[in-house]
Amino acid sequence: MSLAIYILKRVAQALPTVLAVSIIGFFLMRYHIALGPIEIPTASGPIRLLERVELKQPIDPLADLRQNPQISPQALAKEEERLGLDQPLLVQYWRWLTHFIQLDLGQTNKGENVATLLASRSGNTLLLNLLSMLVTWGLAIPLGVYAAIYWRSAADRLLTLFSSIGMAFPGFVLALILAMLAVQTGWFPVGGLTSSHFSSLSFPEQLLDMAHHLVLPVAVLGFSGIAGLMRQMRGNLLDVLQAEYVKTARAKGLPEWLVIYKHAVRNAINPLVTMLGYELAAMLSGTVLIETVLNYPGLGFLTYQAAIQGDANLVMASLVLSCLMLIVGNLLADLLLHWVDPRVGLA
Repeated sequence: MSLAIYILKRVAQALPTVLAVSIIGFFLMRYHIALGPIEIPTASGPIRLLERVELKQPIDPLADLRQNPQISPQALAKEEERLGLDQPLLVQYWRWLTHFIQLDLGQTNKGENVATLLASRSGNTLLLNLLSMLVTWGLAIPLGVYAAIYWRSAADRLLTLFSSIGMAFPGFVLALILAMLAVQTGWFPVGGLTSSHFSSLSFPEQLLDMAHHLVLPVAVLGFSGIAGLMRQMRGNLLDVLQAEYVKTARAKGLPEWLVIYKHAVRNAINPLVTMLGYELAAMLSGTVLIETVLNYPGLGFLTYQAAIQGDANLVMASLVLSCLMLIVGNLLADLLLHWVDPRVGLA
C-alpha cells in the first residue's frame, strides 16, 4: 500500500470518530448527567443492582446574566438567539457542525472570537509541551540506556529509585512545592509566560525572559515524563540484550558500542515510538493541573474554565482539536515506526 493511500484510508476512518466525539461532547455540554444507584428492598436489606443515568435540566450558559438585575429580558433574548439557545438541541448541533465545517468556530459566551482565543492559548501550551518532550526524550533515552548497560550497578539502582519516585509523585504536588520555593527564593517567576516589561526588551532578552518563565512548568512536566520513559527504555533494552541476534553480533567480534547502539538500542526504542502519538494528543489538554497551579496562560486551564461556565463553542472547539491531535499523533507514530523499522508494514 502506498503512503498516500494509507494516509487517505486513515483519514476516512477517523471522520466517524471525530463526528461521534463532537456529538457526545455537545450533548454533555447541554445537559447534566446524574448517576445514582438503583436499590431493591428485601427482607435482609436493600440490594444495589446497578447505576441509573438521569438527565437533568440543561446547562444554562447565561445563568450569570440571568441573576444580574441590570440585564433586561430583551438583552437576554438577544443573547439566547446569538448562541442558538432558543432552538432545539439537534438544531443547535447542526448549526454548530455546519459552522465548524466552514472553519467558523463562533464566539464565546462573552463575545470573544473562539479561533483567536484558541490560537493565542494553544501556542503557549504547544510551546510548553514541545520543550517538555525535548527535555524528556533527550534525557530519558540516554539514562535508560546507561541503566541497562550497567545493570544492577549503583547507578542503575539510583536511577531505578528515581524513576519509581517520579512515576509515583503527583505532578501538581511537585508544582506546588516548586512554586513555593520559587516565591521564597525569587529564583524563578511564578505565573505567566513573560514579564511586565517584555515589550521593552530586545529580542535576545525576550527569549531569555520566556525561558526564565518556562523553567518551572517544563521541570514539572519533565520530571514524571523522564521517570516513566527511562524505566520503559531500560526494560526494553534489557530484553533486547538477551536476544539471539545480539549474542550473534558479539560472537562475530563486533565492538560493544556497535552492538548496543546499532543493533540493540534501535530495536529497543521501537515500542517507545508509539508513545509519541499519545503525547501529541495530550499536548493541548494534558496540562490542566500544571497550568492551574503555576498560573500558566495555556489552553488546558482555559478549556476547564469554559466547561465550568457552559461555554459550548469554546469547549467543543478545544475538544475536537484534541481529538484531531490524537488522530494525527497516532498516524505520525505509525509512520515513524514504519520508518524506524521497515518490517512494520502499512495496513
